[in-house]
This record gives sequence, structure tokens and C-alpha cells, in this order.
Amino acid sequence: MRAAAAFLVILLLAGCAAEAPVETPAMYVNMAEAGARLDPAAAASMISQYRQNNGLGAVVVDPALMQLAENQAQAMASANRLDHDVRAPLAKRLGSSGYPATVAVENVSAGYHTLAEAFSGWRDSPPHRANMLKTGVTKLGIAASYAPDTKYKVFWTLIMASTDNG
Repeated sequence: MRAAAAFLVILLLAGCAAEAPVETPAMYVNMAEAGARLDPAAAASMISQYRQNNGLGAVVVDPALMQLAENQAQAMASANRLDHDVRAPLAKRLGSSGYPATVAVENVSAGYHTLAEAFSGWRDSPPHRANMLKTGVTKLGIAASYAPDTKYKVFWTLIMASTDNG
């Protein structure tokens, strides 16, 4: 009887183990792989929590800023160059797109393979930290562009802005 009960418990446990595949948390997805997808909502949540821990308001994902961040990350990846001005300075890129920013900041980086690494790098760099803690920003766009044949492999752009006049 005990052997049968033990066997039944083993079968139940084996069934549980086979049911749910373990999914990598969004902040640890390896962006240095073809087809990897950055989760902008997870990034906004992480950055918002950081801002709230520092007495500031949350930020939300903005589709227009997402496109601008994607364009910048891809431009850096294509040029194999970490550079805010690879295409044009942020103010000019915002203006050209018609984005009505009243305040805007940008972080770029390269070589970090996960959102957690990029966030930590920005948090630990005084100028990047200041951008993430910029007073008045309410929206963000973030992108990571994978370029396997480059030195850095992954190029990151974070744009935070506000369109408020107050």
C-alpha cells in the first residue's frame, strides 16, 4: 500500500513538473539572440518603480517614443557606433518626427545583453541616472537592437519625455 501511495505521489509530481515551462522574466531575456523581444511594459514598470523610490512620478510607454528609440538603436547598430548623434541630436530627431516634447532626455548604451543589465548600467552612471530621474518626464520609449557582427552585439536607447506645458 505504501509503495502504491509513493508511486502515485511521484506520478503527480512528475505531471506537475511537465505542465508549466519556466519562462525567463522579461528583464532577463537575452537580447543578443535573433528574434529576442524587449518588453517595453516591463521596462516602464522597472523605471517607474525606480523613479517612485526616488520620489518621482511613473512613466508610461509612448508609441511615438518607442519608434524614435527603435530608430536610434537601429542606427547605432547599423553604424556599429555608440553615439547619441549617429543620425542627429535628440532635439532634431524629436522635431523631425513632429513629437511635441516640452522636456526630453535620452540614454544610449551598448554591450548589455539584458534589460536588467542596461538598467543597472544606467542607474550606476551619474549622467544616465540623472536622466532616468529627470523631473517632469511622463513617457518613455525604449529599444534594443541586435547586431551580431558588431563589437557590442546589442545597442540600447531609452528616450523619456513629456508633452505637458506645465
